[in-house]
Amino acid sequence: MSWLASFALAIVVAMSKVVLISGASSGIGEATARVLAAAGHQVFLGARRVDRLEALASEIGGAYAPLDVTSRESFQSFVDAAVERYGRVDVLVNNAGVMPLSLMSSLKVDEWDRMVDVNIRGVLNGIAAVLPRFADGGHIVNVASIAAHMVMPTAAVYCATKYAVWALSEGLRQERDDLRVTVISPGVTESELADTITEDYATSLMEDFRKIALPASAIGDAIAYAISQPAEVDVNEIVVRPVSQR
Repeated sequence: MSWLASFALAIVVAMSKVVLISGASSGIGEATARVLAAAGHQVFLGARRVDRLEALASEIGGAYAPLDVTSRESFQSFVDAAVERYGRVDVLVNNAGVMPLSLMSSLKVDEWDRMVDVNIRGVLNGIAAVLPRFADGGHIVNVASIAAHMVMPTAAVYCATKYAVWALSEGLRQERDDLRVTVISPGVTESELADTITEDYATSLMEDFRKIALPASAIGDAIAYAISQPAEVDVNEIVVRPVSQR
């Protein structure tokens, strides 16, 4: 290896970060893992579907551990496993989410509870687990949605959970001078989120909506951009949506 190649490799290693990603078995989480691994970061993947994590980690050179974001103990074990493997944590991408849309009059209260548990409690569990592990600053990336900025029929509860993610992120950012906090708000994006919808009316609305969906890698690229900024730069929020989406 030439001195120039060695120098370039040393720079890449120095810039490499240990990035934990929840909901990494599919969709935005999987795409983000691929983008960040390709950029030279060490990715540590978490989700409930361990077989998918194992295949992805083997393909991109990352590592993984089982993760149920609704469990504080599970999230703590996930972060501890990452620290044991890499010696530190630099970035947490709180990506796991569910979106079982329905009219509120349908009273699908169990689905409301699931959205609150995954979309809000899951983010809080991640924050609680990772904050004490940041040795020098650290960076939390919370995946919200354009639903944090607008409300649509069938999406009232989902929008409420994503607005909560935005609010939690903004509050956390203001509390810590040494912590970078970024909210990523995707528009319609290819993922398995719509697979959790059980109401026919909401499903039919989503079928039309998803015809213009972005590839999940577009969101991964946005996350990579936020992570790559100098330590004194905090990208507070990025909204990414298809050009034709209102």
